[in-house]
Amino acid sequence: MPDDSKQIGLDYSKIDIDSIDMHIDTSDYPDFVDSYISAADYDGRPMTDEELDILNDDSIFVYEEVLKRIY
Repeated sequence: MPDDSKQIGLDYSKIDIDSIDMHIDTSDYPDFVDSYISAADYDGRPMTDEELDILNDDSIFVYEEVLKRIY
């Protein structure tokens, strides 16, 4: 059965790093695996829920953003 779902690729250079809102869960320090990006701007507009899901699947990116905010 063919998959008709549309795949989205994100160009990380279009993410406005200063616009990122995060939920940081410190209960699992130092891993922060329950932390996530709740909002961000992409190419001058708010990211969709689908785009945020894709971004949050990138655990390395999320972890690096957490570290930038707490240290």
